[in-house]
Amino acid sequence: MRALKWVGVLVAVYVVFVVVFETFFLGMYQPTLEATGIPMLVIHTTDEAGVAHEQRLARFETDGRLYVSAHHWTRGWYHRALAHPHVRVEIDGATTDRIAVPVAGEEFERVAAEHPLPLRMRFLMGFPPPRDILRLDPAT
Repeated sequence: MRALKWVGVLVAVYVVFVVVFETFFLGMYQPTLEATGIPMLVIHTTDEAGVAHEQRLARFETDGRLYVSAHHWTRGWYHRALAHPHVRVEIDGATTDRIAVPVAGEEFERVAAEHPLPLRMRFLMGFPPPRDILRLDPAT
């Protein structure tokens, strides 16, 4: 019975850690992680009321195309990009207009396999739901 109590305490501490990590560190603080080797961008999305939002995200490229991944519990930016796919992307101070395109099928499998989420990151994020990937195509 005592061991079960400790397991419950550990689970509760882990849940609190994940909530703090996801909400405050990644969501509100939005750290820049370039120093750790993770290339970043800032995506500017718009909600239903026309209010602009920005979110710092890790970026990656495959076959010369730019991608971002929704692989956290919090995905407001992702849902806004799906609803309003005309987004602005800022990389290293340069801003471009892009079209957010959901990735599925063979392309999703290939890109996800090329850029897997390490176990340590999934642990820090509380083993989030399956990831979604957006391709950010240049707007014409």
